[in-house]
Amino acid sequence: MTVHIHPSVDNGVKKGSGHFAGGTLVCKCKDKQVKVGVKGDVAHNHACGCSQCWKPEGAVFSVIAVVPRENVTVLENGDKLHIVDPSKTIQRHACKVCGTHMYGRIENKAHPFYGLDFIHPELFTEGGSAAPGFAAFVSSVIETGVNPSEMPAIRARLKELGLEPYDCLSPVLMDAIAGHVAKAKAA
Repeated sequence: MTVHIHPSVDNGVKKGSGHFAGGTLVCKCKDKQVKVGVKGDVAHNHACGCSQCWKPEGAVFSVIAVVPRENVTVLENGDKLHIVDPSKTIQRHACKVCGTHMYGRIENKAHPFYGLDFIHPELFTEGGSAAPGFAAFVSSVIETGVNPSEMPAIRARLKELGLEPYDCLSPVLMDAIAGHVAKAKAA
């Protein structure tokens, strides 16, 4: 039996084009869709098991990437957006009608990821953005209802897809966080 991770990777991770110039993210509404423009390609694309990230119907993981916040612009129907939980570090802007998270923004200027917006690349109407490269917060899927006995099969499937499973972020991102904290302490 195949373990389902996310519809965009379940049939294999599609490589990016290597020259994705950006595109439009579109919510799941049938009419008056929220549209968000994104300039340039995504970075640090990954499957995320945290309990905060939006997941499409039936997905165990979300697929998340980052882009510079200045590259994100609400194009249409921004009046339908609201912040899901203002108390969270990542302010997730979602459609009030269909619930699709369109982008997440960190407003705390001291946060290591300030200046980056979190997006769901599967919402692009265009193909070719950079592919997911790892899986983060894998154990957190247990918090969302996955039976712990399923974890070996989930980790095996992630590895089969080429998405190295971590129970935090990737080593590159963890190093970036540690570097930011060290620099802040030295200041």
